[in-house]
Amino acid sequence: MSSNLSILLINGPNLNLLGTREPGIYGADTLPNVVARSRATAENDGVTFADFQSNHEGAIIDRIQQAGAEGVDAIVINPGAFTHTSVAIRDALTGTAIPFIEVHVSNIHARETWRHHSYFTDKAVAIIAGLGTKGYDYAINFVITNFKKRVVG
Repeated sequence: MSSNLSILLINGPNLNLLGTREPGIYGADTLPNVVARSRATAENDGVTFADFQSNHEGAIIDRIQQAGAEGVDAIVINPGAFTHTSVAIRDALTGTAIPFIEVHVSNIHARETWRHHSYFTDKAVAIIAGLGTKGYDYAINFVITNFKKRVVG
């Protein structure tokens, strides 16, 4: 494991469609642009960075568990629609005890009532919602500025 701080960026279902899916809600920025910006910011500060996107709940759970085994220091996660449905992803996050920041491109609290509930918010270090893809930039910078390398054992 690297001695550097390490961040894993996870994006859930349909986030691979950023830039084309409902641009009036989610904007025109694409996921590859978000990932490239996040990677550049992290690596510029000497932070190890990895990213993962899946439309499949089990794949996201497997990646979170793998991050625990790798000693990842922080997760920035946009769970997408799993925000409102996935106790399993929540359990993976709490089971690995990796601190995480929850990010949403849109303001989930200003949308349909069923989007107001998140299974992650009460366990997240911070929640960023409604700031478009800039929310990812803020989350990555927050981790870099505020997290210290975890000491294990």
